[in-house]
Amino acid sequence: MIPVILSGGSGTRLWPLSRSQYPKQFLPLVTDNTMLQETLIRLEGLEGVSAPIVVCNEDHRFMVAEQLREMGVEAQAILLEPVGRNTAPAVALAALEAVASGTPDELLLVLAADHVIVDIPAFHDTVTTAARAAAADRLVTFGVVPTGPETGYGYIRRGAAGDWDGSFAVERFVEKPDLATASAYLDAGDYYWNSGMFVFKASQYLQALKRHHPQMLAACNKAYEGSRRSPDFVRLDREAFAACPADSIDYAVMEKTDRAVMVPLDAGWNDVGSWSALWEVASKDGEGNSLKGDVLSVDTHNSFIQSENKLVAVVGLDDMVVVETDDAVMVSPKARVQEVKQIVDLLRVAGRSESELHRKVYRPWGYYDSIDMGERHQAKRIVVNPGAKLSLQMHHHRAEHWIVVKGTASVTRGDEVMLLTENQSTYIPIGTTHSLENRGVIPLEMVEVQTGSYLGEDDIVRFEDLYGRMES
Repeated sequence: MIPVILSGGSGTRLWPLSRSQYPKQFLPLVTDNTMLQETLIRLEGLEGVSAPIVVCNEDHRFMVAEQLREMGVEAQAILLEPVGRNTAPAVALAALEAVASGTPDELLLVLAADHVIVDIPAFHDTVTTAARAAAADRLVTFGVVPTGPETGYGYIRRGAAGDWDGSFAVERFVEKPDLATASAYLDAGDYYWNSGMFVFKASQYLQALKRHHPQMLAACNKAYEGSRRSPDFVRLDREAFAACPADSIDYAVMEKTDRAVMVPLDAGWNDVGSWSALWEVASKDGEGNSLKGDVLSVDTHNSFIQSENKLVAVVGLDDMVVVETDDAVMVSPKARVQEVKQIVDLLRVAGRSESELHRKVYRPWGYYDSIDMGERHQAKRIVVNPGAKLSLQMHHHRAEHWIVVKGTASVTRGDEVMLLTENQSTYIPIGTTHSLENRGVIPLEMVEVQTGSYLGEDDIVRFEDLYGRMES
């Protein structure tokens, strides 16, 4: 069984903690591990599981690789989507990878990278049940046993009992209901939340896609055949994949096939699709509050309060969400947290970076933190990991001043190569090619001061790069 981890989410519903360039699957929201890491951890002990295939946004590739490296997990492949096309094409690419590796009849266990599952043994038992049906050429989906009349999920109606213990035919898929309809579904007892998790053979999924959505399969085949491989990633052909229709597995295949099977999942599942959902799965104090970070609370109940940097003090709140990050504060009643997406839309319309990036931005070589910005200057704290190197590059509109705070920097400036140690500095004039490398064994910490008429991140011309960023 090959786990296929779908890690393409954009994370707008958990803003300001989750941003499009750093969405929720890369955050430690529930435990000390990120949600992507938790998805892989819960596979431990599941019999017959092989190395995962991860499908992710091209912009997130280094975060995926680093988080897998931290766990000591080597992926069978990390497939990079140049654009998002929903789950059906993403899984088609993983199936094509399985076929190309010589395992067309291997089972694919399709999982989202950003779900919470509390009862791991129950999850393993359900996967085992699903695998029996999938081995008999069925396309199996997981229906979550509902715990309330949830209006934020689609539903699956259970049909007759299947040929495999614990499985059922799929009567129908239904859209997200209003509250009255959701309550009726709960009372009926044969409706389940649609989890978006699946088990099927790679070959069976591709056959179903060929029958029900041949245009999509053709586009995926073209994108995969035109892919370029490096030791770490599989880069799909951008033009071919951009031409692929966008659709979910449910719409493209499961609602059309006569081979759909459902297995009930009762394992404390939550897709953590909002701040209120995160409050539900979080640890709480005696007042029903989830308090994270430097928080002081007085006469506050059933609320989610999180501080990333500053002291957050709250008085007299009930059923509220307050989230502070280094560049934003979000306050909302728990009942209206879905509307945070409107804030993200407003940020995008205004062209503000807070919709996409945190003040701290991760790069394959480390990270930078923008600590001050003015009309013609910007100051950053830069941390370069041991053995890492920034690209050989040049800027048209800005000069840079570098001051080493900790460690030793190997600096290329034009034709010069120099070593800078703590409290030493250098100046990079406009138009000068330059690079920075940490050849030491401890992180290199620096302060960079940029000055010039334009300070945007797109003012960069790369000449050499260890991380394949010459095109992006």
